[in-house]
Amino acid sequence: MNPLLKFFKTKIYTAIFLLAAMISLGVFGYKLIANYSWVDAVYMTVITMTTVGFGEVVPLNQESKIFTVFLILASVVIMGYALSIITEYILSKNNVEELKQKKMQKNIDSFKNHVVICGYGRNGKQAARKLLAHKKQFVVIEKNKEMEERLQQDEVPYVIGNANDDSILIQAGIDRASSFISALPNDADNLFVVLSTRQINGSINIISRASHESSYTKLKFAGANNVILPDKIGGDHMASLVVVPGLMEFIDNLSIVGKSNINIEEVAVEKLYRGNPSVKTIRDLDLRRKTGCTIIGYKDENGEYVVNPEADLELAANSKIIVLGRPEQIEILNDAYNIT
Repeated sequence: MNPLLKFFKTKIYTAIFLLAAMISLGVFGYKLIANYSWVDAVYMTVITMTTVGFGEVVPLNQESKIFTVFLILASVVIMGYALSIITEYILSKNNVEELKQKKMQKNIDSFKNHVVICGYGRNGKQAARKLLAHKKQFVVIEKNKEMEERLQQDEVPYVIGNANDDSILIQAGIDRASSFISALPNDADNLFVVLSTRQINGSINIISRASHESSYTKLKFAGANNVILPDKIGGDHMASLVVVPGLMEFIDNLSIVGKSNINIEEVAVEKLYRGNPSVKTIRDLDLRRKTGCTIIGYKDENGEYVVNPEADLELAANSKIIVLGRPEQIEILNDAYNIT
């Protein structure tokens, strides 16, 4: 909790204690000095402290009048103090939240080539968790104001608003982002957001969730680079666990994120040969000897994949290789070629 708000909460507890003590003093005072019943004592204490101007329950004797004067003066001071503290706390809380929001927005404004996640439901949280583990900058757009507390607890940079509004997308830095993940539960909303995103940023990589297979083509046509059907993937995975359980268990144990347990890495070939003219093929890279990692895939400049490429495959500019290895081997690869 913010130290300023914590300080004010302590003062509020003090004010509440003083009010409770004053009420107790008034009730017992009228009970003992004026010989009121408990109900009359409570009633007299409340109307005296609130200064509403009602008459006494029964005429007061001289001692009771002196006690009432003391109670009125003390109540004015204590209630004034309590009201000022509560008001100051409310205003300070609003100011602190506003300052925190401005600070977070300033941080978001500094992001470049980040990821924007639309929706912080089950799929959105999973995507955020993976990106956080991979230390990739991202911003969450969430329409539901009630999710703000959860976003703050997870320490996730966010923008509250409807992603159908272009200004909200701009606020999340969609024009500077490298990727966009639309994880909304409704396919129609995903379609609209994908259209808006593609219109604002023509080069961004868009990944959208879809609930129905009929939405796949529409989302691709709207500009999504990839469309994920979670239900289909889940069903395929469960069926695969029946057909090839050993293979699926092996795949499930592979990790692509997390500094200490990563098994698969995608690397741009430029980072591996760094302009060395003698490096022309996969064999020339000699990664197996240098790092222990094995090249299991190759993605050419056109985005076409080759699984288990031949050693004499020529490396093209703007292509990538996919390597497999134990965590310590991947770490050697990253350190040797300064891959982050």
